[in-house]
Amino acid sequence: MISGSKICALLLSLSLPSWASASAPDALALIASLGRPAPARTAFAEARFMKVLDRPLVVSGELAWLGGDRLQRTVTAPRAERFTIAAGEVTQEREGRSPRHFSLKHAPQLQGLLDSFVALLSGDPGRLAEAFQIERSGDDAARWALTLTPRDARVAKKVASIRIDGQANEPRCMVMQEADGDVAIDLLGPLAAKMPAAPTRDALVALCQQPAS
Repeated sequence: MISGSKICALLLSLSLPSWASASAPDALALIASLGRPAPARTAFAEARFMKVLDRPLVVSGELAWLGGDRLQRTVTAPRAERFTIAAGEVTQEREGRSPRHFSLKHAPQLQGLLDSFVALLSGDPGRLAEAFQIERSGDDAARWALTLTPRDARVAKKVASIRIDGQANEPRCMVMQEADGDVAIDLLGPLAAKMPAAPTRDALVALCQQPAS
């Protein structure tokens, strides 16, 4: 007898174009289970490790999927800043400055964030498989990781990979490995409050892999 989850995975794999068939069906079923209605909001805390800096840049705030291709990244600390992505355009707002507008084509990192975050929150495995090669790892359904490799050559020149760690149906961390060696690690949801005062890459990776309390 075929279980409901296997039927779901089969339908998901059949709904994708043939070039996406290498994606594991269980990964596609997992992505479908992560969907939630818009607007969907989650706290984040990000540590960005750059070769040119001795210590990481740390910011925190909220990520919000507003429906469709509308994504908002609001930074509340250390200073107020907001990026809004809508209709292929990015609007950057900073306190005390006039809004700045530019095409999403000029921001491959934000394109990668849009494709991955929107696909996850909307539970759209087809969109994710169209934008990325997908590999799933993890011991069981309770703890998992998705490694996303951009298919678009333009995005791949800036973003080498995105790894998302989660438990059950909740993404907990997003690690963006940029092509130049810089790394941005985002703690999501309740885990955002646990960002260390002086984070290191190893400490954050370990935190991402800890069981949720």
